[in-house]
Amino acid sequence: MQITNRIHFRNVKGDLFGGVTAAVIALPMALAFGVASGAGPAAGLWGAVLIGFFAALFGGTPTLISEPTGPMTVVMTAVVTKLTADNPENGLYMAFTVVMLAGVFQIVFGLLKLGKYITLMPYNVISGFMSGIGLILIILQFGPLLGTPNPKGGVIAALKNVPMVVTSLNAHMGEVILGVLTVAVLFLMPSKLKKYVPPQLVALVGCTLLSIFFFSGVKTIPEFSTGLPSLVMPTFSLEQVNIMIIDGLVLGMLGCIDALLTAVIADSLTQTQHNSDKELIGQGIANLASGLLGGLPGAGATMGTVVNIQAGGQTALSGLSRAFILLIVVLWAAPLTQSIPLAVLAGIAFKVGIDIIDWKFLRRAHILSWKTAAIMYGVMLLTVFYDLIIAVGLGVFVANVLTIQKLANIQADAVKAIDTHEHETISCDIAKHLLQEAKGQIMLLDLSGPMSFGAAKAITQRQAILDNYKILVIDLTDVPLLGVTATLALEKTIHDAYAKRLEVFIVGGEGKIQERLEKFNILDRVPHHHQVNERVTALQLAVAQLQELSVKSTKSDRISQ
Repeated sequence: MQITNRIHFRNVKGDLFGGVTAAVIALPMALAFGVASGAGPAAGLWGAVLIGFFAALFGGTPTLISEPTGPMTVVMTAVVTKLTADNPENGLYMAFTVVMLAGVFQIVFGLLKLGKYITLMPYNVISGFMSGIGLILIILQFGPLLGTPNPKGGVIAALKNVPMVVTSLNAHMGEVILGVLTVAVLFLMPSKLKKYVPPQLVALVGCTLLSIFFFSGVKTIPEFSTGLPSLVMPTFSLEQVNIMIIDGLVLGMLGCIDALLTAVIADSLTQTQHNSDKELIGQGIANLASGLLGGLPGAGATMGTVVNIQAGGQTALSGLSRAFILLIVVLWAAPLTQSIPLAVLAGIAFKVGIDIIDWKFLRRAHILSWKTAAIMYGVMLLTVFYDLIIAVGLGVFVANVLTIQKLANIQADAVKAIDTHEHETISCDIAKHLLQEAKGQIMLLDLSGPMSFGAAKAITQRQAILDNYKILVIDLTDVPLLGVTATLALEKTIHDAYAKRLEVFIVGGEGKIQERLEKFNILDRVPHHHQVNERVTALQLAVAQLQELSVKSTKSDRISQ
């Protein structure tokens, strides 16, 4: 059932309860992602408010909860680190400009109606990419989880810093206890309790109270402005404008994939169908607004969406109410958040990284196919240690090449040269009789299924054996699609057949197939009475033609004698 994102008030209680529940989960996540990104806790909170509000208002999935997510935060972290290192004065403003660019790209994708194509990626590539994102988040949060800030330099620097993190555990024992306890709560909290209160909130509140009463000197969230955010004007640098545009495109594409995959999950839970193009426009407006007001980028969040639906949310009112609740927290209760230890937030982000990793597919990828496993692990390692764009681009390229090879083999098998009545595909008794009567002088080129460039080589290979026949019958009855390359191969086959003085018959080829043959002037070359709708008719005409040729040959021999 196709749905629209109109807001109605027939489910106010369920929507409000869903919004409140999603807001409770969003608060600790927003703080954790804000700190992890390097943009600050305020950026995380405002991102949660702005992304949630505008995506709910303009999106195409009523139950979707949008906010800063783990994958988007990882990319944003790299953007902030890179731009602030190159331009300390304006780097952060440029990072928010990248968020705006991501929103603009998403709006363009939606206007171009590309929503249905965004998620058409091989699963092993998506799995490897997401698992790589999860590993990055784990690596980057390992040091802060145990009380040691990461040095500048991203993943490689964080990995090099691991020995120092381990050797300095005693110096940060308070953070170590709080961080480990946070992760333990997130993993070990009973499922029955999770139905009533999210473990992230339990860890946040409980560990913060422990730090206040029992641990002194632990690093906490730095002070940040609790008023309305200031407008961030787009800021560019000529030296980095190309990098900013590419980062904006990557962030926008990732947000599209993240949001639409979550929208599919929402569809399965609500038995509805989202509007993907409208969702992309809504996500783009949300990210544009978030960047303009100094917030993190975001997308559809699986955890918030599922909780919203389970709590009774049915319309966009749930997402709007969640945004208003978070707005109240940001404006009036933000000072209370400044006692939260950074190790606790690192623990929450660390657990998100573990959850992002596709453990289920990792366990069985090598069983499915070594090629599948190689692509997945290759994308994952490239994502972690090299570059997100290269990882996805190379993964999609290799996966598509392998897929094309398989399809080409399938299409080649569907191109059959038949010259005997004993061939397994000939089931019609009349056709069998006619082929038997032809005594191997007719080649029936039987094509079935979609014929693209994968079939062209197989069609071309049949040209080499035309010398052995007097008549060529091309059967296109079961061909629903005829690609340009395959059509060119057919054109060449017919040309060679006539050059070798063969008669040509064409069977089928109606609708789009006929249009394609006409565009290549193939039907103009084949006599109209040689274009028939049924194979048996073509074989009957072909056998009759053979008999005429036989009679002419006999008369010619008599005259010569």
